[in-house]
Amino acid sequence: MFKLSNKSLGKLEGVNSGLVNVVKRAIELTEIDFGVSEGLRTYERQKMLLEKGTTKTLKSKHLTGRAVDLFAYVNNKISWKHEHYYVIADAMKKSALELGVKIRWGGAWHIDDLGKSEMTAKECHSSYVALRKSQGRKPFNDMPHFELM
Repeated sequence: MFKLSNKSLGKLEGVNSGLVNVVKRAIELTEIDFGVSEGLRTYERQKMLLEKGTTKTLKSKHLTGRAVDLFAYVNNKISWKHEHYYVIADAMKKSALELGVKIRWGGAWHIDDLGKSEMTAKECHSSYVALRKSQGRKPFNDMPHFELM
């Protein structure tokens, strides 16, 4: 079983307690260690991320403490491999369902309540990518991102 570091816990300060509880339960359920890279964000930081192209909006739920970004930690290194984020998303999904908290995942923007989805995170992501392609649009994959609905 994994646990959040003090640094990750600090990054949850100012985040909605329901979402904090989901993250804390998910770290107990996951098969992949993870940490919190961002929680509550200032408008200035959001603006900088928009200018860099790392975000698509100035109306992020990070600004109100209703979103977190997580990172996979594998073999003592941060990993950005999709396969690790599917495992984390499945743990977040299970946690959210247990706690009755509605969350959306940046790997499957079209699903408004990840916990209620009958698909695995990998299936949710594939469904999102297929939907965007069918619309002639490029998917915006933000797999580390989880937000309250």
